[in-house]
Order: sequence, then structure tokens, then C-alpha cells
Amino acid sequence: MKEKINKDMKFAEVMSKYPKTAEVFFEIGLGCAMCHGAAYETIEEGCKAHGMTDKQIKDLVKELNEKINK
Repeated sequence: MKEKINKDMKFAEVMSKYPKTAEVFFEIGLGCAMCHGAAYETIEEGCKAHGMTDKQIKDLVKELNEKINK
């Protein structure tokens, strides 16, 4: 599987290209993915702001890529 989403992408960019990813963000409690800051904040920045570890972020990115490759 080729990875299309990475932690340095902005939330808005990811959800614009891959709308199915929004449900993954909401499932883990990142409702802020829909706020106006989503255009400026990377996945990593948002996750770190919510106390997620590097491993959790890596797992999230993996899950996002699995979601769009189904």
C-alpha cells in the first residue's frame, strides 16, 4: 500500500482530498479537524495539541491511509 497521507499534511487538505477521513478524526475525538484552524494545522500539530504520542500519530496516519485505500 502506498501512503498518500502523512503527518505533515493539513487537516483541511486531507479531508478535502479524502472526505472519508473525517469519520476517523471524529472517532478518536479530533472534532477540531472541522474548525477554521484545520486549514493551517498539520495532523501532527493537532494531535500533539491533544496530547497524542508519536506512536499514536503514526497509528492514526496508518489508519487514515487504510481508510482511503479500501
